[in-house]
Amino acid sequence: MKFTEAKLEEAIVELLGEAGYPHVSGDTISRESDEVLIKDDLRSFLASQYASDNITPDEIDRVVRKLDVLPASDLYESNKMIMKMVSDGFLLKREDRSRKDLYIQLIDYQDIPLVKHQVEEAEQQGQLVAAEASPAYLTDANIYKIVNQLEIIGYEKRIPDAILYINGLPLVVFEFKSAIREEATIHDAFVQLTKRYKRDIPELFKYNGFCVISDGVNNKAGSFFAPYEFFYGWRKTDGSDLSEKDGIDSLYTMIRGMFDPFRLRDIIRNFIYLPDSSRKEEKILCRYPQYYAATKLYANIKAHRQPQGDGKGGTYFGATGCGKSFTMLFLTRLLMKSVDFASPTIVLITDRTDLDDQLSGQFVSAKGYIGDEVVVSVESRKQLRELLKGRNSGGVFLTTIHKFTEDTELLTERSNVICISDEAHRSQVNLDQKIRVTEKGVQRTYGFAKYLHDSLPNATYVGFTGTPIDATLDVFGPAVDSYTMTESVEDGITVRIVYEGRAAKVLLDNAKLKEIEDYYAQCAEDGASDHQIEESKKANIKMTAILGDPDRLKAVAADFVAHYEKRLSEGATVKGKAMFVCSSRPIAYAFYKEVVALRPEWSEIKACDEGESLSEQERKKIKPMERIKMIMTRGKDDDEDLYKMLGSKEYRKELDRQFKNGKSNFKIAIVVDMWLTGFDIPFMDTMYIDKPVQRHNLIQTISRVNRKYEGKDKGLVVDYIGIKRQMNQALAHYSKTDTANIEEIEQSIVAVKDHLDLLGKLFHKFDSAPYFSGTPLEQLQCLNMAAEFAQITQEMEKRFMYFVQRLKAAYDICCGSDGFSQAERDHVHFYLAVRSIVHKLTKGDAPDTVQMNAKVQEMIKDALASDGVEEIFKMGDEHGEEVDIFADDYLAKIEKIKLPNTKIKLLQQLLAKAIGEFKKINKVKGMDFSKKFKSLVG
Repeated sequence: MKFTEAKLEEAIVELLGEAGYPHVSGDTISRESDEVLIKDDLRSFLASQYASDNITPDEIDRVVRKLDVLPASDLYESNKMIMKMVSDGFLLKREDRSRKDLYIQLIDYQDIPLVKHQVEEAEQQGQLVAAEASPAYLTDANIYKIVNQLEIIGYEKRIPDAILYINGLPLVVFEFKSAIREEATIHDAFVQLTKRYKRDIPELFKYNGFCVISDGVNNKAGSFFAPYEFFYGWRKTDGSDLSEKDGIDSLYTMIRGMFDPFRLRDIIRNFIYLPDSSRKEEKILCRYPQYYAATKLYANIKAHRQPQGDGKGGTYFGATGCGKSFTMLFLTRLLMKSVDFASPTIVLITDRTDLDDQLSGQFVSAKGYIGDEVVVSVESRKQLRELLKGRNSGGVFLTTIHKFTEDTELLTERSNVICISDEAHRSQVNLDQKIRVTEKGVQRTYGFAKYLHDSLPNATYVGFTGTPIDATLDVFGPAVDSYTMTESVEDGITVRIVYEGRAAKVLLDNAKLKEIEDYYAQCAEDGASDHQIEESKKANIKMTAILGDPDRLKAVAADFVAHYEKRLSEGATVKGKAMFVCSSRPIAYAFYKEVVALRPEWSEIKACDEGESLSEQERKKIKPMERIKMIMTRGKDDDEDLYKMLGSKEYRKELDRQFKNGKSNFKIAIVVDMWLTGFDIPFMDTMYIDKPVQRHNLIQTISRVNRKYEGKDKGLVVDYIGIKRQMNQALAHYSKTDTANIEEIEQSIVAVKDHLDLLGKLFHKFDSAPYFSGTPLEQLQCLNMAAEFAQITQEMEKRFMYFVQRLKAAYDICCGSDGFSQAERDHVHFYLAVRSIVHKLTKGDAPDTVQMNAKVQEMIKDALASDGVEEIFKMGDEHGEEVDIFADDYLAKIEKIKLPNTKIKLLQQLLAKAIGEFKKINKVKGMDFSKKFKSLVG
């Protein structure tokens, strides 16, 4: 007995039944075949829920029509309007015009605590706001159904695997694929939902909250409008699990966690964000760490708020790149809609202008979601005082911590103010007093945080940080929740980081490493006393002397250039973007000059990288630029050349834009402090560090290379100064499990050698000598024969392709290392070349996930073209010309191929293409041919 899609469907329906969702077969529901609402359920719910308000049948029909009439042709805007109605409710004009408008909520949210707004208030403000269900209904009065086998006739007839209905609204759509068929993936389920169903039954997705794709082993949820990579698992049931669940267990976790009836309604109401206006179809479904963090912080703020509490709302540790800004947005909605907080004032504080701009853009576009029209990015402390004056509630104000030093005048004594601090590990925790004795007497100064707390003495403070330090907990209170780098990697939010130490190669005297270690030990915690500060300055002077030594910088520059170019030549970097971190501005400039002396062409202005071509549209965005640039502010005493090179603030903004463009010729950024935090480039995969970085900044720095991007398996940190111990201490302080998340480069080297050994055993009967010592023609023939050998059996082919895929992923990381002999590198390229040929023969519609070695691929492509097999490479080309596969000349070309396995593969691919074309003419017969074809080759 096979565990088919139907069996999986039955199992999930049963699990949902246990969670509280009764199963109903679609063929038993009374409805028109083109209808997706279960109108009887919606009418029944409204009649029961608003019976005490004497709702009439005509009023109920008007509610149904209000939903029904929105067009599926403008799917995104209709979905946005319906989700707003579902989450926040709406006003309904009464049949009896003498009666007040009736607040309608399509779902009973009685047990989910939000603000009880009066209808009169809503009418006065002219806006629709959320309302509680009538106190008369103390239990969950919703009508739940999990429906399968529901035939929907739109432009075509479609039968979604399962739909979860609440009160007749199809809020969640499930699509399943078999767990035991390797070729059936959840990506197929995603395509089926977002392409086929969107085209054929768009009416269903007007009402969609989110979708679930599952094969039993892989289970992910996401917004209907989100790309596939933004579908995620729900791997904790209640936020307190000791360990997350993978595999089939993740299905149970999702059902018991995400689909707990209370939690599901909470998600639908508060944790699906659609911006007020968007250039793209943007809809954000929360991920499980965001949901649990926001709800736990809300409860903790409530317990610790002033004046009864201590004002320490709690600390949230979230791995860099985990979406903390959306967690802040979700928390802000919970607070603004809260019954208990009665519309508080929210002050969002960052410690850098660029972070403030980023948050401001996001929050200003979320006024409707937050439920407050006053969302302002504050320009000065004076403006904030004016905005708070006379305000008793509401308002979201975004500012930077530095604005609180402009004066010390009280801003407000109100206690319904919540301060949410982003990056709460830096300036926002400094409450200490510092005393300086000068000629004018004793001067007392305080950290930024002291001025902030004096300005808002009765506020409650919440801290978000990706790099915890003890002072964070002192100011904001204990950690309420955390999301580690390890969890982030396992969830596919970020990639693993690999560490490569090269300090010993460039330090002129290895004993100097001891001085660096001592310096790190001294700077482990920020010194507060004058004595400690003076000692730190002395140590820093020594460090500058070591790191800035001219001979050392020559060695670093030479090693960097060789390492970087090796990664480029091996195709090991996604876009060639790298960041080099120097310890000071003078050292950065000296290093820049050493690199340019070695590679003067890197300082030449070019439109784009070699091999790239720009469209007319791209030419407008991409500015001609050098490959290597320094990113620093100007100094008044800078040399004229350096002063011109660094440019103005506006020029640095342009550099920011260009570095974030994959096709720009600007590939290498030399930095000191800028761009080390809050600067995200998903495709940047290499960071070189030659600077002492304190513990709480180190995680932020190395996290620049952990962003996820297609074709990027891991991020590489190359260490020229010896930060390994400091890095491990920083990670251990954050989470013991995260120390295992940083992988040593040696592990990748071992992985490459292990896979070379496995491939050697797989190919032990094949003579590969002609590839390594023969003429170009003999090499070509050897590659052809090797590809043929790899396809002897389907099992052999699978093993070969898998081994080489793993080989390539590991080699991309460590190809710049000295850990390989030339013979080993040659064998790597041999197997990559063979895989490239086999891949071209077997490539279907799915994109390849492994970057092929560009030079080898081009060599093979050119060589094979002369052998009459160039069509192999055209098969994967969507833009290739149409080919009559039964034409005599074409069949003659195939006949030239002497390799039987290759010929069979090519003929299979051609036949599949022909059947696909035939389906366009005769769909029924084409389907029949497809089945017969699969049975022949399966």
